[in-house]
Amino acid sequence: MSVLSHQYESNGAAPMSPLWYAVHTRHQHEKLVARTLANKGFEVFLPLYTEARRWRDRTKVVELPLFSCYVFLRGDLDRRLAILTTPGVHRMVASGGKLAGIPEEEIQAVRSVVENRVSVEPYPFLKCGDLVRVKSGALQGLEGFLVRKKGQARLIISVGLLERSVAAEVDACLLSPAPSPRD
Repeated sequence: MSVLSHQYESNGAAPMSPLWYAVHTRHQHEKLVARTLANKGFEVFLPLYTEARRWRDRTKVVELPLFSCYVFLRGDLDRRLAILTTPGVHRMVASGGKLAGIPEEEIQAVRSVVENRVSVEPYPFLKCGDLVRVKSGALQGLEGFLVRKKGQARLIISVGLLERSVAAEVDACLLSPAPSPRD
């Protein structure tokens, strides 16, 4: 799987915000939104990756957004109406009624991975304390809680009756969110 990133160039010299912002788009409208916002003078980042899609009669390599339904932008936020009236835009991501900024370091990390053509694909967000399931390998099917110790992912498996747990080192790429229990 190869990687491709597009950074659409802006036409104007709008003052740049130090933070990036996420724009939530309609499904499969990310490229259109990115191109339109760049034409309106915003600095836009749309990280893409390539994937081979197979149909019955052919296989085709397609470019897909790394973050489905999201485009990142930086620019003059006094022109928020210009953003929100862009075809395909649902809203700007906010928290507590205020626009939620994304630190430059996080965008730069994504940009670095994409521009260096490292094999990349979307992955579910996992944080310490999440209930996870091992997808493959010797521990396939086991569920436990994700923790990190000395930079290493560990699966915590507990024996409730004894009130004891064990920590097993696992490769984080083998983990996925555990399905929520059915009611």
